[in-house]
Amino acid sequence: MAKPAEKLAESLKVLQAIQSKGIVAIKSEDLSRTHKDRLIANGFIREVIRGWYIAVNPEENKGNSTSWFTSYWGFCSKFLEDRYGDDYCISAEQSLLLHSGNEVVPNQMIVRSVKGKNNNTSLLFNTSLFCMKSPLSELEGVEVKNGLRILNLSSSIIYCSPTIFVSNPIDVRTALSMINDASEILGLLLDGGHSLKAGRIVGAFRNIGNSKIADEILKTMKSAGYDVRETDPFEQKTAIPLYSRERSPYCNRIRLMWVEMRDEVIKAFPKPLNINLIDKATFLKNIDDIYVTDAYHSLSIEKYKVTPELIEKVKSGKWNLGDNEEDKKHRDAMAARGYWLAFNSVKNSIEKIIDGGDLGKILSEEHSDWFRELFSPSVTSGILKPSDLAGYRRHQVYIGQSQHVPVNVDAVRDVMPILFELIAEEPEASVRAVLGHFIFVYIHPYMDGNGRMGRFLMNTLLASGGYKWMVIPVQKRDEYMNSLEMASVKQDIEPFAKFIGDLVKLTMDGKPVAEL
Repeated sequence: MAKPAEKLAESLKVLQAIQSKGIVAIKSEDLSRTHKDRLIANGFIREVIRGWYIAVNPEENKGNSTSWFTSYWGFCSKFLEDRYGDDYCISAEQSLLLHSGNEVVPNQMIVRSVKGKNNNTSLLFNTSLFCMKSPLSELEGVEVKNGLRILNLSSSIIYCSPTIFVSNPIDVRTALSMINDASEILGLLLDGGHSLKAGRIVGAFRNIGNSKIADEILKTMKSAGYDVRETDPFEQKTAIPLYSRERSPYCNRIRLMWVEMRDEVIKAFPKPLNINLIDKATFLKNIDDIYVTDAYHSLSIEKYKVTPELIEKVKSGKWNLGDNEEDKKHRDAMAARGYWLAFNSVKNSIEKIIDGGDLGKILSEEHSDWFRELFSPSVTSGILKPSDLAGYRRHQVYIGQSQHVPVNVDAVRDVMPILFELIAEEPEASVRAVLGHFIFVYIHPYMDGNGRMGRFLMNTLLASGGYKWMVIPVQKRDEYMNSLEMASVKQDIEPFAKFIGDLVKLTMDGKPVAEL
């Protein structure tokens, strides 16, 4: 008779086979009753709604949202396809957000379908799907993005609600900047007779500095006999020029975020010191002295997936919820060694900056050195593969319990140079440090170590303004992570700016970390 561990291993093989097909949303009929009950009992799958499940990490408690947020888009695409086939489309507003690179998990996603019943389907962690009974206009263009049926870029701009220009100005401006020619918009406006929408869109293009497209839409609509009255749907003018048809929507998004957030940072910070007046030897010694206090590790969450190794471990009876203590000690030792090597590499970069080196050039060229030092001991000891030192990630990553989905893997190499350009051009050290850290982790350019790298970057940029090395105490971790979440999901930088600014003030006053 098979042992319990062997039975669970058989169920995991079935789950692995489902996942190997790229299936995120698991239907009851995908699993036998026996396998389903066994996987639920051992914490490997969780019910989302009746008859639908997702795979979860068995070590994840019921209050942990990580598995759900990382599965959300894949689950919705499969669930909606199963329920509505090709006869649905998500709302113009949500479509526009996705086009602009905003993949934050929404609290409620609105779906349109002739099969809709105007009902709300509750999902996990206070998320839901609301399906409106609504036919699609033959003029509305639909495309498939990551398995979801969404309105194309032009349709989402034309049919979105006027309120989104106020509630999500960064997203709308980013989407508008992706339109290269008025013809992309005009056909829909003319055939639909949308004179009111045309006036709003003309004003929006003029707001972002694209008068060429604005004028062409206005003139063409009037030539066709439509009375178009231009209105600006935004509350404020666009502060910077936007570049049309960037390779990635994230490029203009990050530029907009920087310029819209910088004033909040300046308000929250003490004035910087004159870096030319600091004593370099003393400054660098203070960095050495803070090392032991600063050297701690951030958690990094990867999407859970069943592996053959896990199946074999379960089958042999060696699987349990606790980590192998010897393995854990070995991993910790390699991480500590890597942190020490990276810390010294960062200090070398700071010394060059104090000596008057080119800030942007130093950071752009040397941050990859920090990363290699951070993980080289783990590669040497065999914990990580040599390819893990290759640089920026080649896969999508997710952040534990966060609604924010980091920058698409294809865009990482487009946006990292933008970040260093913004840093180099920014005159305020406080803005460089806070937004440098925030946007770095917003991008999440590496598979692992983004938090540590983000804090190294922040302290290097603090040093560029004469600020002392600042430690974020572990006891303030929740406040730190929550403020980053607010900035990522709500575009509200104030909590994070105030959090960092207050710690910098206390550090300048000489308060020990235990009192921060």
